[in-house]
Amino acid sequence: MPMSGDEIAALIRAGIPDAEVEMTDLAGDNDHWAARVTSASFAGMPRVKQHQAVYATLGGRMGGVLHALQLTTAVPK
Repeated sequence: MPMSGDEIAALIRAGIPDAEVEMTDLAGDNDHWAARVTSASFAGMPRVKQHQAVYATLGGRMGGVLHALQLTTAVPK
């Protein structure tokens, strides 16, 4: 069963404690999500490493929805 946006956001926040996470349901069916993750711990980290850090926090627990997650990461201004 796909995870909800709240469940995905909670996993990200648990793995990156200073993260602010905004979830958007892309398809209206709770199977396709966009996540915007903002974290001070990303400072100086290349974008690909930011994405790897977020996916690592998910630990493969997203099941079939992993391929449907669109991820944007940012350092707070």
